[in-house]
Amino acid sequence: MENIIPEKRNTGNEPTKIWNRVFVSIFIATMVMNLGQQMMNSLVAVYAHSLGATATMVGVIMSMFTVTALLFKVISGPAIDTYNKKYILMGAILTLALAYFGYGISKSVPMLIGVRLIQGAGQAFSATCCLALAADALPTNRFGAGISFFSLAQVVCQAIGPTAGLALVDVFGYNTTFIIGSAIMFFAAIIAMQIKNPYTKTKKFKISLDSIIAKEAILPATILLLLNVAFTVIGSFLIIFASKQGVESNIGLFFTVYALTMLITRPLVGKLSDRFGIVKVIIPAIIMNAAAFVIISLADSLIVFLTAAFVFAFGFGACQPAIQSLAMKCVPKERRGAASSTSYIGNDLGNLIGPLLAGAVIEWFGYVTMWRVMIFPMIIAIVIVLAFRKKFASIEDNFRINAN
Repeated sequence: MENIIPEKRNTGNEPTKIWNRVFVSIFIATMVMNLGQQMMNSLVAVYAHSLGATATMVGVIMSMFTVTALLFKVISGPAIDTYNKKYILMGAILTLALAYFGYGISKSVPMLIGVRLIQGAGQAFSATCCLALAADALPTNRFGAGISFFSLAQVVCQAIGPTAGLALVDVFGYNTTFIIGSAIMFFAAIIAMQIKNPYTKTKKFKISLDSIIAKEAILPATILLLLNVAFTVIGSFLIIFASKQGVESNIGLFFTVYALTMLITRPLVGKLSDRFGIVKVIIPAIIMNAAAFVIISLADSLIVFLTAAFVFAFGFGACQPAIQSLAMKCVPKERRGAASSTSYIGNDLGNLIGPLLAGAVIEWFGYVTMWRVMIFPMIIAIVIVLAFRKKFASIEDNFRINAN
């Protein structure tokens, strides 16, 4: 890693180093926010299951936050492109803190659904704003690598968050653990306040289709949608499935192995995508993603689950930042809020469809079949990448040309 140095700017007023002070402050704030999220998100499905929710109802609960996340996307993209992103991020984190506090006092499935809607409102802004802030702080010639490094803020927390959350539940129970998660989010908001991002208001706030959705980024967002249909099933049903397979003890290590492996794969993939182009990187990654789901469907011991986690890190963990980077390369800097919003609309739609579809398949055919059914969205994603490989190459070429 490069040394953290005061930010230097070239004649184009652009950062020259990835690890400049603005980027580092955004990275730290994002990491603390993700710690709270990773601790809490892995517990919601299990808590709902403990309250008597069926597999279908668990899917509904896990998908419900995307309803408000999608609704608030109407204003999140335009707001991020208009106002100081730092203050938008602070408000989003505080909303998430309120949601986690709400989980802590929830005693029924209907209450969980209501609080899940509040969480969606916060998530409409949080990840979108973080990505836009990070993109603004990166040098153009190392953009892909920078986004991959930035994604490590989530990876580090995935290594410890779910395991820590489950450990806290064993000691304090679900409700107190959710309150602890709320406190962590409040701390993240304080850290976000310290971000010294350059900001000058250049336009008025205006809600329009063009300010909400960057049509240039729809294709990457579609791929993210398909991959997230499968990815969200991990958080929604993996722990429950492992318990049914007799592997309840230490299953949190799945997320630890997955995250630790990504500490290697994500920086590597970022460099490879900058050098060889996105198509040559994400097709093998999606294939690995599918292989991980096959392994999970066959898992009957902890070691098999951990093997799946290792493979999964070379799959979704590798291709997600590459696709997000492509979405940001599609638009000029002043429209990165819309591009980030578009990519996360893809994420949110995947988050909505995935648990609902998985829950229904589980009810009809069981868990093993569900894991294998989730491979089909990945196959469609590969077909799209192959069909539009020339368009992706053109986007990357234009990005390099404009940078020079």
